[in-house]
Amino acid sequence: MNPFINAFVLTYAALFPIINPVGNAPIILSLTRNRTEHERAVLARNVAIAGFFILTASMLAGSHVLGFFGISLPVVRIGGGLVVTAFGWKMLNSGTSADGHAHHATPDGEPLDSFYPYTMPLTVGPGSMSVAIALGSQHPAFDDLAALALTGFGAVAGIVGICITIFLCYRFAERTVKWLGPSGTNVLVRLMAFILLCIGIQIIWHGWQGLNGLH
Repeated sequence: MNPFINAFVLTYAALFPIINPVGNAPIILSLTRNRTEHERAVLARNVAIAGFFILTASMLAGSHVLGFFGISLPVVRIGGGLVVTAFGWKMLNSGTSADGHAHHATPDGEPLDSFYPYTMPLTVGPGSMSVAIALGSQHPAFDDLAALALTGFGAVAGIVGICITIFLCYRFAERTVKWLGPSGTNVLVRLMAFILLCIGIQIIWHGWQGLNGLH
């Protein structure tokens, strides 16, 4: 079972820092402040499910899709980093009620759009997708096909694990940050928005370094 465990730990450990579900929980709570607990529970479930399919597809077929369109991974990082940076800047400069625009954009009674911005780029952004693509592009050589299969199942299990973590963090975000109060939550949201902005710039920088390495 070593190949399975190794692949699980590698996938989970590689995706957790860039997805950062614990740090994203206050932002999710701020964006859904005027929503009911049931709506946030449904949102958490939908984000986790969508994140699983996006990460799994990126890991299994991402490198082949990029190769088909002639797009290099550094270009994906730069383009995605711009999206993350723009979203982080918008969150950083939003009003006191960070959920105002998102709440009024969806009339009462209609379900939340769980894809944008909750799934992409807030949860599963270009950084995590590029990590998944990089993990999928590594093809370890095994003489035993069973060991190779265990590695693949372990990687998928790692994605399942990170998606379960996303669900739990988003589902219980209100309880997690309740003790902070409105002011503390707002400060934490601004802090995480700034970190998200920095992550976007870092992704752009890694993409730029990758492009320079290709020449």
